[in-house]
Amino acid sequence: MKILHTSDWHLGQKFITREREEEHRLALDWLVETIAGEKIDVLLVAGDIFDIGNPPNYARAMYYNFLKRLRRTGCRHVVLTGGNHDSPNMLDAPKELLEILDVHVVGAATDDPADELLVLKNEKGRPEAVVAAVPFLRDQDLRKAMPGEAGQERTERIREGIKIHYEKMAELAAAHQNSGIPILAMGHLYATGAQTSDTQDNIYLGNLENIQASQFPGIFDYVALGHIHRAQAVGGMEHVRYSGSLIPLSFSETKDAKVVAVLAFDGGKLSKIEELPVPLFRRLKSIEGTLPEVQERLGKLHHKYLGQLRPWVEVVVETDTVLPNLSGMLEDFTREMNLDLLRTRLLKSHFSLDVQTDYEELNDLSPFDVFRKICESAGRAPDDMKILEAVFRELEEWYREEQGK
Repeated sequence: MKILHTSDWHLGQKFITREREEEHRLALDWLVETIAGEKIDVLLVAGDIFDIGNPPNYARAMYYNFLKRLRRTGCRHVVLTGGNHDSPNMLDAPKELLEILDVHVVGAATDDPADELLVLKNEKGRPEAVVAAVPFLRDQDLRKAMPGEAGQERTERIREGIKIHYEKMAELAAAHQNSGIPILAMGHLYATGAQTSDTQDNIYLGNLENIQASQFPGIFDYVALGHIHRAQAVGGMEHVRYSGSLIPLSFSETKDAKVVAVLAFDGGKLSKIEELPVPLFRRLKSIEGTLPEVQERLGKLHHKYLGQLRPWVEVVVETDTVLPNLSGMLEDFTREMNLDLLRTRLLKSHFSLDVQTDYEELNDLSPFDVFRKICESAGRAPDDMKILEAVFRELEEWYREEQGK
């Protein structure tokens, strides 16, 4: 049996001012061809299928068209779980219809963990794999609020809740332990030791890390994770792995190799893990230096990707003097080039009494960063900050879920 693990598609993402439709279409075309060429039996997609809870119509159409095309590849089963960016209601709405096509969707946790345990059967109705299809677990799935609970206590209760959830899934899967078939788990979370390319959503409060790789029960032959966009094994355990995002989702990811993980099972045991590189469909490039250095590198980039999708570029110009109308000047400079200049930033230093002050652009900060800076500027105490940050995260999650309804 061969299984392909991918995650973090973020269909419908708007990159600064641009839609990613063309890149995502090419990436899903490649994925369909790869599944057919590699003779994949099971596809696992570990969350963040969409970028927002209410994705644009073209992203929804792309998703359903992809699932339809899989029918011609020989792939027998598809398992998709919800991530923190996904709307559980939207993913689960066609659940019963998709099951007829052997597409299994778990958009959100329910009151019964058994709803997440999928027994995949072959054409003769015999079990051929078991999947603990755990979606992104929200606060309410893991704990009940306690009056006067401090931030650290809350974080520890969330961590313990995640650990207990996977232990329950292992107990349910134990009935198939001696059946000679793969037993897999999925998750959308931040595992201890995972390396990120950039600041990613702190999907739980307190420290980012939610569970150690060693805390996943040993019954699972492979743990397919999503949320971290850099492909990697976690905690020195090769079978606990992030596949990473399908395409680069920010300028900070341009140096990451994008892959999908292909698992080979022999007699129910994992015999091989292979990372297949995903082609680069559009180059995202961040160029930093003095104005002459930036212009020289833009010229080189123009010639490098002729005949491909136009690269998207941000430039950071280092200077200690005023450069009036820098954006307009660089837009004129690149007008006839085979690239799109999406963002121009000025990295400047102001010297006063030998003290250097660095300036940050508002567009480079997340809403949480802005909120935290406002609280810090107001002189909030560290203990107050923990409470305020917790409340802000709750409001963020509530807003995201409301947008997805």
